[in-house]
Amino acid sequence: MVDNIELTENQKNWLRLETIMAVMERARSLELAKSGINIPQAAVLYGLKTSAEPLTPMRLARMMHKQPHTVSALVHRMESQGLVSTKKDMKRKNWLRVSLTKKGEEALKSWASATTVPDSLNVLSKKEVEALQTITRKLHNRGIELLRQMQPDPYAEPLFW
Repeated sequence: MVDNIELTENQKNWLRLETIMAVMERARSLELAKSGINIPQAAVLYGLKTSAEPLTPMRLARMMHKQPHTVSALVHRMESQGLVSTKKDMKRKNWLRVSLTKKGEEALKSWASATTVPDSLNVLSKKEVEALQTITRKLHNRGIELLRQMQPDPYAEPLFW
């Protein structure tokens, strides 16, 4: 027999947010699969396209709120697919610079035209969208704060976001 577990309102709302994100992420993944890329790849391509300066895997990791080794592996997979290219920095030989390839540019254009899932926010009124932006900004800032508090060792490798 299972004991009844009563969740707090915050726990119920958290589960709701997780469920919404999982559903929307799955729908977006299916939409992007037609373009031959996935959500993390799209984030890398967009970051490279919109950055004013050349990016390293470390800078991409900070932008994406991911661990550097995760983004480094992603970049190498994308390079083998022909979406990005890497080259050693001439001044700092241990740095890699990542840049878009022509195939990456085409994938980015295809990604930008895949709007069904992002346009699902059209079910919200302008006032609701503004409220969503305010709420997500607050939650993002709180999440960053929690990550910093939860860093296990003050002398460990710093969190990059």
